[in-house]
Amino acid sequence: MTPLALIIQAGGGRVEGSDRALDQGRNAERFDFLRARGMLLHPQDGSGVRRDGQILVTSAAVEETVPDVQAARRVGAAIITRARLLAQLFNGVALSVGVAGTSGKSTTVGMIGWILHREGKSPTIMNGADMKNFIDAGAPFVSAKVGDGDIFVSEVDESDGSIAFFEPRVAVVNNISLDHKSLDELRTLFRGFIAKAQTAVLNLDNAETAALSADLKPGQAVTYSLCAARADLLASAPVHSPTGVAFQVKARDTGETVEVALKVPGLHNVANALAALSVAKLCGVGLAAAAAHLGEFSGIRRRLEVVGTANEITVIDDFAHNPDKISATLETMHAFPGRLLLMFQPHGYGPIRLMRNALVDCFASGLHAEDVLVMSEPVYFGGTVDRSVGSRDIIRDIERHGRKALAFPDRAACGDALVKLARRGDRIVVMGARDDSLSQFAHELLRLLASISDKD
Repeated sequence: MTPLALIIQAGGGRVEGSDRALDQGRNAERFDFLRARGMLLHPQDGSGVRRDGQILVTSAAVEETVPDVQAARRVGAAIITRARLLAQLFNGVALSVGVAGTSGKSTTVGMIGWILHREGKSPTIMNGADMKNFIDAGAPFVSAKVGDGDIFVSEVDESDGSIAFFEPRVAVVNNISLDHKSLDELRTLFRGFIAKAQTAVLNLDNAETAALSADLKPGQAVTYSLCAARADLLASAPVHSPTGVAFQVKARDTGETVEVALKVPGLHNVANALAALSVAKLCGVGLAAAAAHLGEFSGIRRRLEVVGTANEITVIDDFAHNPDKISATLETMHAFPGRLLLMFQPHGYGPIRLMRNALVDCFASGLHAEDVLVMSEPVYFGGTVDRSVGSRDIIRDIERHGRKALAFPDRAACGDALVKLARRGDRIVVMGARDDSLSQFAHELLRLLASISDKD
């Protein structure tokens, strides 16, 4: 909701709001930032919705029983979902770039936005996470960048089906894998998304995404790959480091080859970069210039973000929450020495129930024998949800595969276990989504590790 609020405010709108996290005392820094930008914040008790001239914008997590919704019904205020309002803004510009897929959206949006910004095209950028390149002392949270050009780059979300509202000029699909919906539902949503686009940018290395090209007209698809020679952009010769990856990119149509040196690690980020380079080319940016700008890209918050090192133990904050993202994190981390201690907080009871088998498989195959996984119960901030499957069920299944895994009732107990387990050379990775306080938890772990002087 934050980036949408910033975009509406920049367009001259008056923005007020409520959030259950505010009422629960969470994420104080972000709410202080919004207040400093002139936004009036209310308790989520209906008191902020007072007249029929207001428009109540609700996220997918807001149910009919929430007092603000009930107040809007009483006073006759209009109600619109966040996704529909965003789609109205997005669909109204000359060059709309929608970035979709079950993994990599935020990073790809950030990469595209940075390239276009550096090229002076002044895009409006709507992201699901904070973009480090745009952060400064006056703007500590930048998940949106409002431009005055005719380009709008935005994440589009399949998890609630709202991807169907968007009519992109350029549609990007990084990958399709199990997350919030069944694969059959996802195929239908993504197929409809790219059908409305003038050009679809597709990842040939993901079988589900590559299959979408069969439904497109000749010339409608632009493709990228790390291994398929037929791709329009092909990456090769990756050289990995703990903090980045360098590789070559060749354009099939011109034969041009450029070097890219990313400051973010992993092959999944090579794929994200190829998507961004493909979009940049469609927006009139040369391959060499786009590659140079990518070399300046410093990443997205909570995407393998190093919090710090204490007593030779490194703490990393990561957004991984579905099997694809978790597997990418494990693959990237295992490219370098050091045991992994993972803390995974599932992002909801619904997703953990849907993804149970896939989560077990990705951890069972991705963890090494010396690694340890600890899990708290899924994040839950209220509302009605089936809580019949929890973290203990996942842990039991992983243990049956011979991996070291522990379940705890809460996050504090997970933290205590990690501090006791950690020894010099370990890397602790805090993983999960939908909960900004996970970053605070990662910083607290670092503080606790620093206070212990005899780790060996």
